[in-house]
Order: sequence, then structure tokens, then C-alpha cells
Amino acid sequence: MQLTPKINQILNHLEKIQSFNPLDSMDDTRKYLETMSFQLSGKKEPVAMIEEIHIPQENHQIPVRIYRSKGKTGQEEPAIIYIHGGWFIAGGFETHDAVVRKLANKTEATVIFVDYRLAPEYPFPAGLHDCIHTVQWIIENSKTLGIDKNRIGIIGDSAGGALSTAVSTQIGEKLKFQVLIYPAADNQFNTISWETYENGPVLNKQGGIEAWKHYLPEAEANNPLAIPILIKDFKNTPPTLVILAEHDPLIDDGKQLAENMKNANISLSTSLYKDMVHGFMHMGEILDEVQIAIDEMADFTSKNFETGREN
Repeated sequence: MQLTPKINQILNHLEKIQSFNPLDSMDDTRKYLETMSFQLSGKKEPVAMIEEIHIPQENHQIPVRIYRSKGKTGQEEPAIIYIHGGWFIAGGFETHDAVVRKLANKTEATVIFVDYRLAPEYPFPAGLHDCIHTVQWIIENSKTLGIDKNRIGIIGDSAGGALSTAVSTQIGEKLKFQVLIYPAADNQFNTISWETYENGPVLNKQGGIEAWKHYLPEAEANNPLAIPILIKDFKNTPPTLVILAEHDPLIDDGKQLAENMKNANISLSTSLYKDMVHGFMHMGEILDEVQIAIDEMADFTSKNFETGREN
């Protein structure tokens, strides 16, 4: 494994992040991701407007943050729903704030970030239900939100990529596209890439095994809505872009998911980011590839907003 000087610089920095709460591994994991994102994401781009709302869902509220690069205009804007990563157990508004700001500015779309419920407090399918409900609520309330309900897409990274894939198999006919950034597509840890990168960089096998145990109840062990690699029916899936990182233990799972989609005749583009590691989208302070990936996603979303299939 030959890593670039910039990647080694990042990994050396990550090794110096101290434990926050050694007596509570879950709290420690969540704070580690927040700190990594804060320290490596770089300066946050200003956007015209940020709103926070709560979407009612049965007996709880789903926190949602809305990013607008142009403020509120008199026109109905296209929208991107963003579903974050964090092994289903971590992540939220602040861990992905820098990335979402970049997306909003580059795409000139309204980006809606879903702060879905996390395991282990809320195991599968709680987070998935939050994501599906949010998409449906946004469509139903699009006029009030200033959104064009016929131009909505979805982006998910890592665990969010798994959730996005599941959302698309359920209500993908309402979406113009999806982008999956190094998706967490399987829970078996039996690929060559997991063998190669068992101890990192960034992710490690033992941490992944524990995260999936927190997320997935035994009764749901073979549910394709939790484990995208098991999905057989992609009938509702919109045009898809899959972004992969070369030195990522999830790369083989992501490749297999993309192959499954291709075999199901889904309109598919796959993009490999050479030399990159899992989570590189949080490393914009050092890596130029972050903006390159933002530009690629913006180009993909723009084409599908304009030429995507009719809803």
C-alpha cells in the first residue's frame, strides 16, 4: 500500500487525536468523527441561508437543516437530500457541514440534510424510516419549501450510501438521481479489500463489525434494505453515480453494488479516486480531490436535473 505524502500527513494527524471518553466507546467514536471533520474539512464556505426545521414523524421529530446558496428566491429550486455517514452510529449536522456547504454552492440547489436517528439507541430500521419519511414530506411540502418536486435527488456517503440505496429502491421513482460516496454496502467483511485494509487507514474491521452489530438486529440479518449488496430488485432506482476511494476497505463492496446495479440495467457511472482513503470528503483542508469530487457531483446532478426522467 503506497500512500501519498498528503494522505500520510492526514493519517499522522488522526493518530494524534486523543480519546475523549475512554469509558464510553460510543461517545468517544462520535466525538472523534466530529473532531476529525472540524480539523480537516478546511474553512467553511459561506452560504446565503441556513434553516433548521423539524419534520413530524409518528412519535418523534426529525431534525433537518436546509442550505440555500441563493437564499429564498421566487422560483422553485432543485433540491438534493443528503444522508450522512458515520457507520450508522455517528455523524450529524456538524460533521458534514463543510461538505454540504460546498455542494449547495456548486450545484446551486437547495441541499437538505437529514439528521436521522442513530444506532444503538435506534437500530435499523429507525434511521431508514426517517430518511424515507423526510423525502416524502419534502415532496408533499415542496411548494412551501420553494422546491421543485420534479427535480429532487439524493446523495449519501458511507452508511448514508447504504441508506440512500434503500430509499431509492422504495421511492426512487420520485428522484432524479442518486450519488453514493464510498457506500457501506455489506456487513460480511470478507472481501479482498477488507483483508488488505483490515487495520485501516481510517476504518478498521473490528470497529466495522461492532458498528453493524449496534445497527442491525438479528431478526433483520438478511434484510436487503439494511444490506444493499443483497438487493435483487432495483426497479425504482434512478440514474446513479458511485464514487469510490482506492485505499478504502469498502471499495470491493462498492464495486459489487455498482455491478449489481449495472446488471439490473440501472443508468450507472462509477468514479474511482486514486490514492484516496475512506472519508476523504472530510479532508478538504489538505486534499484537492474534495473539490474535484464536488465538481463531478455537481456536473452529474445538473445533467440529471435537466435531462432526468419525468416523475
